[in-house]
Amino acid sequence: MERLTGKNILVTGGTGFVGSHIVEALIKLRANVIVPYRSRDPRSYFFRQHLDRKALMVHCDVKDSQRVFDVVTKYGTDFIIHLAAQSIVPTAYVNPLETLETNIIGTAHILEAARLYGKVKGIIVASSDKAYGKSSKAYTETDPLRGDHPYEVSKSSEDLIAKMYYRTYKLPVVITRFGNIYGEGDLNFSRIIPGIMKAVITKEKLIVRSNGTYIRDYVYVQDVVSGYLFLLKNMDTVTGEAFNLSSNNSYSVIDLMKQSERILRRKIPYRIENSAKNEIPYQHVNAEKINKLGWKPTHSLKTALPSVLRWYKSVLN
Repeated sequence: MERLTGKNILVTGGTGFVGSHIVEALIKLRANVIVPYRSRDPRSYFFRQHLDRKALMVHCDVKDSQRVFDVVTKYGTDFIIHLAAQSIVPTAYVNPLETLETNIIGTAHILEAARLYGKVKGIIVASSDKAYGKSSKAYTETDPLRGDHPYEVSKSSEDLIAKMYYRTYKLPVVITRFGNIYGEGDLNFSRIIPGIMKAVITKEKLIVRSNGTYIRDYVYVQDVVSGYLFLLKNMDTVTGEAFNLSSNNSYSVIDLMKQSERILRRKIPYRIENSAKNEIPYQHVNAEKINKLGWKPTHSLKTALPSVLRWYKSVLN
């Protein structure tokens, strides 16, 4: 992908689960990758893959507007992939202010820095399917954004702010909305697939926070990476648009566990706790818009889960 070779690409949230895979892919494409960070986790995919030795690490909190502007300008930023967020739904419930400040104000700081700098060629802002709020049908990009709890509201707001910067200032922004992303590197064991992996490896009982019937999309992290690279490559034609990205693999929690048992040939001990608060019962995104442009996922639970299990074994053992 010659368009990205030698380009200065800022990846906020680059040491996180999804960000680390994107950073790894960009480095393979010989881009110059700048990664802001607040803290370091030696267990993370980012540091286990020694990506800190290949990317330029800069200490920066997206809530600090002056520091954000310094980073964007100092390193001659060509493109920005904005993933930095407080992304854990239960944490958002108990700490809404941190979630709102990071996800909403942090996004505004990134976009404002890009506007003032004036040389950024493209920005991808990571929203979420949760920005749509509650629905009983598959979400399309034209559906209204109706988050009604802290995390969901933060993503609806972030999404709208990104659109505002495009419509008002013609900032070259693209918005992505994914379902549940899984894969090597997700150390949040309160999420269902990391929880399944831990239960399989340790034989500890998996505690299911919901009632087991909530339906979600599950998309493999490498498909997410290919989606971001696709949008970067086609930035000239996708600017100002929002895109749902999905694998079309939608399961209830119980069905997901049954699928995982079949694929991994392991029994998953679990207990339904039914303690989840403010969860959305049904979430499924329609990805036809980006599919028609040429992007489609290439992985499924069947092809991805064995590799994912091997990674968790390397961490938990």
